[in-house]
Amino acid sequence: MPDIDPDLERPDDPNDTARLKAVLVLVAAIAFVTSPFLAEPFTGFDPDQLAVPIDQPPVQPAGYAFSIWGLIYLWLLASAGYGLVKRDIDKAWDATRWPLFVSLAIGASWIAVALRMPGAATLLIWVMLAGAALALLRAPDRDAPWLALPLGLYAGWLTAAATVALATIVMGAGLLPPMTASWAGLALATALAIAVAGRTAALTYPLSVAWALIGVTVANLATAPLFAAAAAAAALTMGYIAYTLWQRRT
Repeated sequence: MPDIDPDLERPDDPNDTARLKAVLVLVAAIAFVTSPFLAEPFTGFDPDQLAVPIDQPPVQPAGYAFSIWGLIYLWLLASAGYGLVKRDIDKAWDATRWPLFVSLAIGASWIAVALRMPGAATLLIWVMLAGAALALLRAPDRDAPWLALPLGLYAGWLTAAATVALATIVMGAGLLPPMTASWAGLALATALAIAVAGRTAALTYPLSVAWALIGVTVANLATAPLFAAAAAAAALTMGYIAYTLWQRRT
């Protein structure tokens, strides 16, 4: 029997699998970042697609808050590129890749779905959140600017976005009045955010949620001041959590 060259790569080499996952995450990130340019602008579910049309759900942040997506897109793309070039076979990075890939791959088609099927888009954004949160919770403390911090920003915004989508669908189906559904959405977003923030050192997670909650505050100052005050209190809570995480690092 001829000797097998030990230098030949094994077809089941775990390093090859890790590199493949790193490539898939980068491809998914590119698709995710370019998707807004391939679809119509998305500014919320079309009221005409809901049984009870809702023009401006109280729980939805003011329009300016959505500008955070620019930073999310760029940071995730940089993270995916760095992960492939510098951390392709790193086990700690590799543990984040499947859930992140699922989240980004779904996100690449999310706007197109949301423009046509709000119910399906709501289900999908919760899957995106689950993938992003799982990736964040698996992210190592080292390389935080390249992995945990962009994941925290992404997962934090998705925490707010998923609850906004769910509350909008509930009120749009006539299951609850808009303000009642908005209070429930605010409570759910805050509870989820506190639970996740307690298990990660990425201060971008609570800061991202706080940014969304400030947007909710601004959107309701004139029309629902009590709800705006509650959103502001939740934002301050997230800010305090971010401050405590910062203090632990210094």
